[in-house]
Amino acid sequence: MILVVGSTGLLGGAVCRQLRGQGREVRALVRPSSDPKKVEDLRALSIEVVSGDVRDAASLRKACEGADVVISTASAMVSRTTGDSIASVDLEGQLALIEAAEAARVSRFTYLSFPIQPFDYPLQAAKQAVEARLSGARLAHTIARPTFFTEVWLSPALWPFHGLHPGERRARFVGDGKKRTRWISFLDVAGLVSTLAVEGGSSSKTIDLAGPEALSMNEVAKLLESMTGQPLVLEATPEEAVRQQMEAVADPIQKSLAALMLACGSGDPPDFAATSNTLQGSQRVADHLKRLIQPNQEEPNGRN
Repeated sequence: MILVVGSTGLLGGAVCRQLRGQGREVRALVRPSSDPKKVEDLRALSIEVVSGDVRDAASLRKACEGADVVISTASAMVSRTTGDSIASVDLEGQLALIEAAEAARVSRFTYLSFPIQPFDYPLQAAKQAVEARLSGARLAHTIARPTFFTEVWLSPALWPFHGLHPGERRARFVGDGKKRTRWISFLDVAGLVSTLAVEGGSSSKTIDLAGPEALSMNEVAKLLESMTGQPLVLEATPEEAVRQQMEAVADPIQKSLAALMLACGSGDPPDFAATSNTLQGSQRVADHLKRLIQPNQEEPNGRN
């Protein structure tokens, strides 16, 4: 049995579909506040749905009972309810989940993190603390660190802060638009995570993940222009302005969002290409852009 925590999120939902496609038994931890439609979609895949919350240690212990593998993609950065914070979900909740997995004698724990950036902010501090706890845990683990998701950062998902908006013919980004990032599809990450979770063996590993091509925001914008035949208005926010925002704002989630935008505008770290693992045969940026301008196009996993 594989327990997926964060199962109604973008990546967690894709992981559930990948695992069921492999014929695996899957249990999904969902909160009472979860979108009912997403919960029903999980049930339609013959996934066992259990109610719980990473902020509720007792529910985590119950969810882990009988599980062989735990996969956690949960975060307070996207979907939040009252009481959710980076401290309560991304730090304390993840640490409680590891403790519950240890107590249940789970064989492997797979955790979604991201490449370390050269500046401090609350979300990264929480991720690093969880990684450190896993390093000393009494169970094998995989830490996957994918770079920026194409479908989030090259779309209207973060609008008006960042992204592409074909409908408004605009592209917004941080920096000069010249720094390159090895954008990665969440679908490819879900596929790899699903495989590593069940075939990881008894060894522990940390893997930085990159997409198949490095493109700057200027290059992405030109690619979209060539596909639509329409010019884009480029709206660039200076890196220093975002850095000042990151340092000035008190709210941990807003500070972390500013830090992530700054990291995205800064491009890949200098040694990332040499140290990361490229997902061969991955979805490319052009594949995503085609779906962005043709929303009814079927995705590779057969989901519209």
